[in-house]
Amino acid sequence: MFNIFQHYQLNDATWFVLSLLLILAVFFRFNRLWSLRNLDLLLLLSLSPGLLFLTSEHRVANSYAGYVWLFVCSGLLLVRLFCDSRFKRRPLLEQNLNAAGLSLLCVAAFAFQVTRVFTEEMPQSTLATVHDAKEMINRQDTTTKEGEESDPNSDTPVVAPAMKVVGVFGGVVPATAAGARGTYAEILAACFVACLSHLAVVLGLIFLGRRHLGDVKLGVAMATLYLLMPGTALQVSNLNHILPAAFVVWALVYYNKPMVAGCLMGLACGTVFFPAFLLPLWMVFYGRQGSIRFGLALGIIGAALLSTFALTAADSQSFLRQFVGSIDWSVLQLQTDRPGQGFWQSDWIAYRLPVMAGFLVMVCVLSIFPRKKNIEHLMAHSAAIVVGTQLWYPQGGGVYVLWYLPMLLAVVFRPRLTHLVPPEATPLLQAARNATDELRKGRTFSGVGRNKLR
Repeated sequence: MFNIFQHYQLNDATWFVLSLLLILAVFFRFNRLWSLRNLDLLLLLSLSPGLLFLTSEHRVANSYAGYVWLFVCSGLLLVRLFCDSRFKRRPLLEQNLNAAGLSLLCVAAFAFQVTRVFTEEMPQSTLATVHDAKEMINRQDTTTKEGEESDPNSDTPVVAPAMKVVGVFGGVVPATAAGARGTYAEILAACFVACLSHLAVVLGLIFLGRRHLGDVKLGVAMATLYLLMPGTALQVSNLNHILPAAFVVWALVYYNKPMVAGCLMGLACGTVFFPAFLLPLWMVFYGRQGSIRFGLALGIIGAALLSTFALTAADSQSFLRQFVGSIDWSVLQLQTDRPGQGFWQSDWIAYRLPVMAGFLVMVCVLSIFPRKKNIEHLMAHSAAIVVGTQLWYPQGGGVYVLWYLPMLLAVVFRPRLTHLVPPEATPLLQAARNATDELRKGRTFSGVGRNKLR
């Protein structure tokens, strides 16, 4: 029987057509052509041709066309997210498939993505991550050594300490240099880590629909669309694209617990750089007392991540080199040493600085206004900030679709959520006193019970 599928192969272009038909059949509103849902679907699907340009056989010839396409589509998505608060009518739209069929499609799509992870070649960025994890265990510097240049074909920024810790616990340690192949067992373990990251995103979307959107079917619909998107299949093994989005999704699930959300956002900031731009928005969202707890949790996670450097560094200079080398300083450079690796070519590089300045102004505006925010603003503004990073990032800007795709799906599918406001934070001193009083009451009741028994 297995000989029938021996030469079966589903390339990226074929999957794009099949997923396009599935997405339109399940999610497109044929009875309401001029609806916000249909507009959102078209914007989401418009990203896929740009990614196909960058993964096709003629990548060299089509690379710049793909980056331009993604740049324009990212700009359109940013405009859509800016206007999200203007859409006051958000009716609950059912999918064109019942709950049982949607669940089956979700499971089948997840199985398909898992199959791609285990059958395709592991990206060099993931192998480089776990190679750094091995060097940390061996108390070696994880930064690029003097005189050794980074891989020009790498498709992700430099990885921060939390991603390396994931590689350690995943057990994936290539035996050779970064970007080279490891043993079969090592690559298999890397595949398991990537699959678990996708599973975390899927479960996070389902729990988000159940806890905050008021309907678990909406969560299943978001998870199904996430798995069917061509961009997910094209970047299915890029752990550096998937894991930070999983942390941010679960932070949205536990947005009403500032300490838990702070820990998750701290882990997200420890993987790649972009969640750091979300911190001002989240701090303002929680207010004075809530932001203290949120910041305290961030500090705890930051100290824990720095301790991994302290425990694995050979000396103080090694610790400093590892800490400085874990930050992607290339995003601050006006010039890029990788021609053809992004939208900002040499002829246009002078215009990148005003775009970066406009992005920082956008972060400040979205963080401050409106002053009283609810979860609608938190979702839309968080997605807008991450999409905005695609417009000025020097290497491969626009490619990192999975960074914001789960948050964007939450914005697309959500109903009106004006009642979900930040939790009323109790001052930390008062919370400690309340906990002490509860503990004393428990001891008093316990003593009363013992006296009765006597």
